[in-house]
Amino acid sequence: MKILLTGATGYIGKRLLPVLLEMGHHVTCVVRDKGRLDIKAFKAEMVDIVEADLMKPETLHNVPSDIDAAYYLVHSMSKKGNFSDTELKSARNFIAFLDTTKAAQLIYLSGIINEKELSKHLESRKAVENTLKEGKTPLTVLRAGIIIGSGSASFEIIRDLVEKLPVMVAPKWLKTRCQPVAIRNVIEFLTGVLNKEETYNRHFDIYGPDLLNYKQMLEQFAEVRKLRRKIIIVPVFSPKLSSYWLYFVTSTSYPLAKNLVDSMKVDVIPEKNDLPELLNIDLIPYKKAIAMAFEKIEQNLVLSSWNDSGNNRIFQKRLSEHIAVPAFGVLTDKQKMRAKEPDEALNRIFSIGGRNGWYYGNWLWEFRGFLDKLFGGVGLKRGRKNAAVVSPGDALDFWRVILSSKEQKRLLLYAEMKLPGEAWLEFRIDEKGYVHQTATFRPLGLAGRLYWIAMLPFHYFIFRGMLSKIVKSPNKSN
Repeated sequence: MKILLTGATGYIGKRLLPVLLEMGHHVTCVVRDKGRLDIKAFKAEMVDIVEADLMKPETLHNVPSDIDAAYYLVHSMSKKGNFSDTELKSARNFIAFLDTTKAAQLIYLSGIINEKELSKHLESRKAVENTLKEGKTPLTVLRAGIIIGSGSASFEIIRDLVEKLPVMVAPKWLKTRCQPVAIRNVIEFLTGVLNKEETYNRHFDIYGPDLLNYKQMLEQFAEVRKLRRKIIIVPVFSPKLSSYWLYFVTSTSYPLAKNLVDSMKVDVIPEKNDLPELLNIDLIPYKKAIAMAFEKIEQNLVLSSWNDSGNNRIFQKRLSEHIAVPAFGVLTDKQKMRAKEPDEALNRIFSIGGRNGWYYGNWLWEFRGFLDKLFGGVGLKRGRKNAAVVSPGDALDFWRVILSSKEQKRLLLYAEMKLPGEAWLEFRIDEKGYVHQTATFRPLGLAGRLYWIAMLPFHYFIFRGMLSKIVKSPNKSN
């Protein structure tokens, strides 16, 4: 079958793509930026990438119309402003295009919407679902609640809370109930309903076997990780305070934290159905899903992370537009040292950040991340999804990977922390074994220049120390 996949650079899309290809389908991925989707590992004749923006219907003319089915995996929950309007416009534009194709099925991953009072996030999902129903193509809707898997937003937030807080003073919404579903089951449902006519023009809640509240989810997570944790629920947390609590303790952005808190106040209990039996899917218990997630993490097999699909200023342009680091009107810190073992230095460069740290002055990096969170930035908690491999578009602490090429021996990062300007950090190894480390800053007005001057002493010690560790030392943090 010829499949159209939207949201291919998102958390679910990156997981679904290889499974569809393994099933023998030809997949056309619709993305806003080709540079964010690496398909070199797949057979070229089985997958295509088309650049298009669902908010701009005129860009859809390059998308093929001879498709058999389509997946709609688009959402804007982590975006600032009115994400509901954005999601509706995107859905309308997509349906208008899909009506011109020969597609026999549209599959949409939505949220569970069984309560009378819904959060803004779930109201938006419901509105999108109703919009997609207006099209000519038969619609299959899968409604999921909390998704548990390595790199998922829910998993990483729970992980941050449990691993960083021995004692939690938590909001009352920890009593809210849900029925979490393992990411493996989600992919099985998404592929299982494909071309199943008995699922056309129907919706199904998808869920795991355990009905839990958020407090129980935290406690069971701690059990799996063999950690002792104390959770105290207090009624005085306002929604805004709860949002800040999530934002500062976890790796989530504030807009996403705010929307999550809004959603967490509502029970997300699924309606039982026979879809697991119809598709012969064994539902994975919550604690087993956590254990499976950590197996992937320990084996460096995390395929996608919710951080990689962040909606921020960098994705308003193509990644390629950030590769040409500006040479004029900028301030730079350039250093180079010869590596004793260039190959080892290259591996250390491509392993930087996350749990490996920044090799020198890690407490200063962490303090800078704390300040960034304090001023509404992404902070240093995002880490990296894989300890040894990074790809263009990946989040790496408070940087975004712009270019990652071991063949070219070059790694280029773009700063996503709060700055009075723009910043790049580049590592490159030349043919003589010299490691070139260049920090480039394009200041925004006087504030930008004063910021650079204030940071010069820190840059001298941190950047020089970091480069020294890269070229001379084993992969250890200070």
